[in-house]
Amino acid sequence: MDYSNANTALWTMFIWAGVIAGLLLLANILTRKIAFIRKSLMPVAALAGFLLLAFRATGVLNIPLQLLEMVTYHGIALGFIALTLRTTKEGTGGMFAFRSGALIVSTYLVQAIVGLVISVLLFYTVMPHFFPASGILVPMAFGQGPGQANNVGSSFERMGFVGGRSFGLSLAAVGYLIACLVGISYTRRVIRRRQLTRVDQPVISGSLTTEILQDENEAPLSESVDRLSVQVALVLVTYLFTFLFTRAIARLITAVAPGMAGMLTPLLWGFNFITGSLMAMAVKALFGGLKRAGIMTRQYQNNYLLNRLSGLAFDLMIVAGIASIDIMDMRGLWLPFILMALAGAIITYWYVKKMTARLSPGYEDESFVAMYGMLTGTISSGILPLRQIDPEFRTPAADSLVVGSGTGILFGAPMLILIGLAPTSQGMLFLTIGLCVVYLALLLLFMLGRKGMFKRSKP
Repeated sequence: MDYSNANTALWTMFIWAGVIAGLLLLANILTRKIAFIRKSLMPVAALAGFLLLAFRATGVLNIPLQLLEMVTYHGIALGFIALTLRTTKEGTGGMFAFRSGALIVSTYLVQAIVGLVISVLLFYTVMPHFFPASGILVPMAFGQGPGQANNVGSSFERMGFVGGRSFGLSLAAVGYLIACLVGISYTRRVIRRRQLTRVDQPVISGSLTTEILQDENEAPLSESVDRLSVQVALVLVTYLFTFLFTRAIARLITAVAPGMAGMLTPLLWGFNFITGSLMAMAVKALFGGLKRAGIMTRQYQNNYLLNRLSGLAFDLMIVAGIASIDIMDMRGLWLPFILMALAGAIITYWYVKKMTARLSPGYEDESFVAMYGMLTGTISSGILPLRQIDPEFRTPAADSLVVGSGTGILFGAPMLILIGLAPTSQGMLFLTIGLCVVYLALLLLFMLGRKGMFKRSKP
C-alpha cells in the first residue's frame, strides 16, 4: 500500500479534519481574546463555520463539498443518538418532558405556517417560478439547524428547487446570528431589571466530584476496556442498527408501494436522526430489560462522556453545515430569504414569549431565553445566554431543552409526512398548511387545556 501523499484516499479525510480542528481552535482563541466576539455569545463552532465559509468563498481553502455534506449528514444523527442513549434522572420525565417537547414542536409548526404563507404568496405574486413549498425549510433551519436544513434542502433540490440546499443552510446560519443577538439583548435587560452581578467562579482543585463523571452503578474505571471506547461503541453500533433498519424499511416501501417509494425513501434517509434516536431508545429499553432480568448488572452508559460525544458531533455538524453554503446558489432567492428570516425571528420571539409565560411560571425569563436560543439555533445557543442569568441552572429551563428534545422526536414524527406532502402538488401544499394549523391547535390543547388556550398571558 502507498502511504505517501500521492494516495489521496488515505490522507484527504484526515487532512481536512485537521483543518476543521484548527479552525475550531482559532475560533475559540478569537472568542476569548476579542471582546465584541466574546460578548456576542456566538458559539465557537458557528464562528469556525463562518471562517471556513469565507476561506472557501475566496478560494483560500478548497475543501471538498461532498466531505462537508457527509459530516453534516452524519453529525446530526450521531449527536442525537449520543443524547438519547443517556440515562435520565427522576423528576425530568412525565408531563414536564412532554410539555417541553410539545412546545418545541408547536414552535416548528408556527415557523412552518409562516414560512409556507410567505412562499405561497411569493409564488402567486412576484415570483411565479419560486418553489412554493420552500417555506417549510424555516423550522428545519431555525428549529433543527444545519443538519436538517441540509437534508431537506437537498431533497427539495431533487424535486426542482434550484439552490434549495444552500437556501436552507443560509437560513440556519442566520438563525445562529438571530439567537446570539436576541440572547445578548434579552439577558442584558434581565440583568439590569434584576440588578444582577456576574461573578466568575474559578474552578479549584477538589471541585470535581465522581458524581459528575459517573453514576452509582456504572462499570468501574478499572475495566480492561476504556470507558470512552464503550460509549463510542454504543453510539456506532446504534448507528449501524439505524442503517440496517432504514434500509429494511426502504426496501419494504419499494416492494409494497413502489409508487410512493420515490417520495418517502429520500425523506426516510434524510431524517436518519429520528430513526437513530428511536434506535437509541430501543437500546436503552433493551438494557433496562436486561438489568431487570438480572442478566446485566452494571450500567454501561456514561452521561458525561455521551454529552461530550454529542457536543463533538454537533460542533462538527455546525462547522461543516455553515461552510458548505454556496453563495452563488442564492442568486434570485434573496427576497424570500430575507422575508422568511425576519418573519421567522419575529414570530418565534412572540410565540415562545407567550408560551413560556404560561408554561414556566416563576422562571419565565430563563425558559424564554433558553427556548428561543435553541429554536433559532441549537441547544448551545440556548444554554449560553441562559448561563448569564442562571449560571448554576437552578431553574428547570436547561432540563426542558434536554428532555424536550427527546419527547419532541415523538411529537415531531408527523412532520415527516407534512414535509413529504408539501412539494408534491399545489393542492397538497394547501392541505399541508391546513394540517399544520390543526396539529398546532391539538398541541396547544395538550399544553394549555381548553380554558388555557383562551386565557390572556401576563404582560
